[in-house]
Formats: sequence, C-alpha cells, structure tokens
Amino acid sequence: MEANDLFKKMDHETVNYILTHYHYLLNHKEKLANRHLSSMIKLDLTSGSTSNVNSITDVYRKIGWLTEDEDALALVKLGEEGFRLKSAIRILLMHQDKVFLNYCSKCNKLARTPFAKQCRQCGYDWH
Repeated sequence: MEANDLFKKMDHETVNYILTHYHYLLNHKEKLANRHLSSMIKLDLTSGSTSNVNSITDVYRKIGWLTEDEDALALVKLGEEGFRLKSAIRILLMHQDKVFLNYCSKCNKLARTPFAKQCRQCGYDWH
C-alpha cells in the first residue's frame, strides 16, 4: 500500500489505534517529537503563552522532555495531528508485518485492541 492511499484512508480512530498499540515502532526522532509535544501540552506552550514557565522549560530541557533536535522539531512543526498522522502512516508502511488492524467481520469497524474479540460498535462477538 502506498502512502497516498494510506493518507486518504487514515482516520483519527485508526491513528490513535496504531500509536496506542504500536508506539514501540516509533523511531528515535518521532519519540523525541512525541515527548516534546506532550511536554508542550502539559506546559500549555501550544497556545503561545510563556508566562511563568521559563524556569520549568529549562528543567524540561535538562531532563530531555523538551528537545532541541532539529529533525524532531521539524516533526513538531507539523502540529500534534499532523505529527501523529505522519508517524502512523510511516509505521504502517514500514511495519506492515507487525501491525494488525483488527476489524469486525460484521460491521468492518476497528476493534478496540488488536486482541479484541468483540466489536464495540455493533456488539458482534467472535470468541
């Protein structure tokens, strides 16, 4: 499957599923960017507000929660949704053999986990 096809088919639920259950397939730069984005959200730096956080951001940089890596920051510039989408597509393209998208055979919706045996949408049970 090509990246353009995946981009068109990828929805918010599928991105969350991949990044929740296959987060260990993120590469080093993506892990840095993910930690950086999470820290920015915790510090409320996404809104551009910098009041009273300079000392906290210094601590976050020292312990590696905020990065100065240019490649990781380029991913951060995509925004949270753009970064998550790009990472999920890369994981699917590079690790098709490891990623199992568990779809319900009745309604064709994505199950909650790769090991789920019951659909949360229609209730169909395939135990």
